[in-house]
Amino acid sequence: MNIFADLLATTQAAQGQITATGPRIQKRRGVEIKSAREVKIMRQASKIVATVLREVMGMVEPGQTTGDLDAFAERRIREMGATPSFKGYHGFPASICASINNEVVHGIPNAKRVIHRGDLLKVDTGAYFEGYHGDSCITVCVGEASKEAQTLSRVARESLMAGIGQVKAGNTLLDIAGAVEDHVKANGFSVVEDYTGHGVGRNLHEEPSVFNFRTDELPNVTLRPGMTLAIEPILNAGSKACRTLRDRWTVVTRDGALSAQWEHTVLVTSDGCEILTDRGD
Repeated sequence: MNIFADLLATTQAAQGQITATGPRIQKRRGVEIKSAREVKIMRQASKIVATVLREVMGMVEPGQTTGDLDAFAERRIREMGATPSFKGYHGFPASICASINNEVVHGIPNAKRVIHRGDLLKVDTGAYFEGYHGDSCITVCVGEASKEAQTLSRVARESLMAGIGQVKAGNTLLDIAGAVEDHVKANGFSVVEDYTGHGVGRNLHEEPSVFNFRTDELPNVTLRPGMTLAIEPILNAGSKACRTLRDRWTVVTRDGALSAQWEHTVLVTSDGCEILTDRGD
């Protein structure tokens, strides 16, 4: 799950803003370095997320509803000993975000929202396990999706991996942002700038904000071993401009163009990174 790009983490920390973390509330801190014990727990939280998304990816078919997927994801998260990170987070009513076609992020699952052949479906979820979160998102081309939809999803996933390729101690957030932005622009798509990646750990959203485009709005944080980040490029086939629907959650493209998103939770290591939400696909 992503955050607004203009909600700078440094400002939030200075104001002592609170953020929900599953069953409890905590104040935001600065960029945290996770201990070996914390990393072990985050591996398990992230493994739960990866398992759920892998299973969802294999079960999506025309005729299902987004409510079906939400019920399945919540059941599986709880069966594995965790709780859904998203449910109740700032009032969000579900365990997954299910966004279809021109819906960019934060689509609310609904028992009446039927998935159709050719849809471009984004499923974003998180799991809260022993005090820590894992967070990840996939994009699924349902049945025979259009060439544009398939290409957009592929480039979004490639841009995620390009960003992850820059995650290593000594590199900076701008190295990640530049790699994502360059790959997206080289393929003729636009990067959504209203939402960003983020740190993740005891809180679902922690410092730092992880931009998918070059910006001087934030300090260019140097990566250190033990940092855990949710990297999540969001691409539009048309303009980067978005708007929020009346439900105050669902964000759509202003021009009606398709949108795609992929996300992983990653751990910075001394010689690179570890993808904690790796699904093995």
